[in-house]
Amino acid sequence: MKVLTKKTDYAIRALLMLAAKKGNYVSTKTISAEQDIPYQFLRGVLQEMIRHGLITSKEGVQGGFMLEKDPDEISVKQVMEIFQGEVQVSECMFRKQICANRSHCVLRHEIMRIEQVVNDEFQKITIGGLLGKLTAAKSAKPAGNESYKSASAKP
Repeated sequence: MKVLTKKTDYAIRALLMLAAKKGNYVSTKTISAEQDIPYQFLRGVLQEMIRHGLITSKEGVQGGFMLEKDPDEISVKQVMEIFQGEVQVSECMFRKQICANRSHCVLRHEIMRIEQVVNDEFQKITIGGLLGKLTAAKSAKPAGNESYKSASAKP
């Protein structure tokens, strides 16, 4: 079971970079190069974030992508739901038919409780909060490490 898919990971990394460059447009090429994200894959991720109102774009020489929302208002849960749907530990499905034991399954109720805890925790994590932690971590390290990759877990 993966908690974060590649699309979600890449989206979080791109959002962190855009949050760090607050108020400035950043090109897909720059994000791709600095974050080591395949260019064409990143374009699709960025377009999806535009559709969901997280970022905006501008064409031209001074164009690129910029955050549309305050980074403190963008939760990891929101990004996860855009790219991978709701966090689910189990689908309670057997061969595409709902399990007959579903309403009496004690394990299902425990799984639902765990899913709620996980969702609540991911809701508390924001791009702004991650950027603050990344900035603090970078200031504690020797100069020269400009990567934003360490702020999100690898899938």
